[in-house]
Amino acid sequence: MPVEYKDYYKTLGVSKSASTEEIKKAYRKLARQYHPDVNKKPEAEKRFKEVNEANEVLSDPDKRKRYDTIGPDFARYANAGNGGGRPGNFTWSYNGRPGAGGFEGDASAFSDFFRSIFGDAGDGSGTMTADELFGRTRTRRSRAVSGQDVEYEFEIALPEAYKGLEQQIEVKEQSGKSRRLAVKIPPGVKDGQRIRLAGQGGPGSGGGPAGDLYLRLRVKPHPLYQRDGDDLRMELPVSLHEALLGAEVTLPTLKGRVSLRIPPETQNGRTIRLAGQGMPRASGGAGDLFVTVKVVLPTKLSDEDKDCIRQIGERHAEDPRSSLL
Repeated sequence: MPVEYKDYYKTLGVSKSASTEEIKKAYRKLARQYHPDVNKKPEAEKRFKEVNEANEVLSDPDKRKRYDTIGPDFARYANAGNGGGRPGNFTWSYNGRPGAGGFEGDASAFSDFFRSIFGDAGDGSGTMTADELFGRTRTRRSRAVSGQDVEYEFEIALPEAYKGLEQQIEVKEQSGKSRRLAVKIPPGVKDGQRIRLAGQGGPGSGGGPAGDLYLRLRVKPHPLYQRDGDDLRMELPVSLHEALLGAEVTLPTLKGRVSLRIPPETQNGRTIRLAGQGMPRASGGAGDLFVTVKVVLPTKLSDEDKDCIRQIGERHAEDPRSSLL
């Protein structure tokens, strides 16, 4: 039975002068249209194979050159017999890559016309799989996958958050093994902030890099200071006479002890600002410390103490609640 000539250019709907890019574009369009994953019509599979075969030839420069050479005189070539030699009045040779050929290794998927020209030398290099065609990637090698990121909580005290620290910590892996890591925490870190240890997470696969380990910091509450962003707030107990007459008191801060002047006649609840005595800022400098005066009234008063207070009250008889009336 004579072998039927196939016009691959017509199959793809392109001209004989079409560029590689035009051929690729036409193939993608038709392959999507007739791919068995999409088109369930009975004739779609046959059309899909024809489109793939045409692309197999026209997308390969060597195959396309051989096809263009033999095509116009295919009848005489076929009569001369399959194989190298002198079909008609010209000579040809093919230096393509040897292989099993065909669609995903099946040489029988090619037509008799294809095999009469190329034998089983078609290696399927121009054929796209369904995964490639629809934007999915598939490879024979294991895909490099990055390791999983891991997160641990790490608790520190407020003075440690103020100064920063370097220390060894122990982390336990999913396998049950423990390992020690050096951690450097910069000054001024906040509660909930994360510290990244690059490459210390789960191992990668297929040559992929290891994941990262994140330490989520938990800053423990402090009995004296309350944090407000980069500022600190505290209450300072002062005695009644210190509030009335003024005083110089020693105040503890995270930086060290400082002197604080309590002005005379300081009212209970007054707030005094100490610039730069707060938490270190990442951008440089530090926040402030706000000290709220808490006047502590004396107890266990003697009769003499009570007489003195009455005398003071009589001399300063203004009603502190007059503004409320």
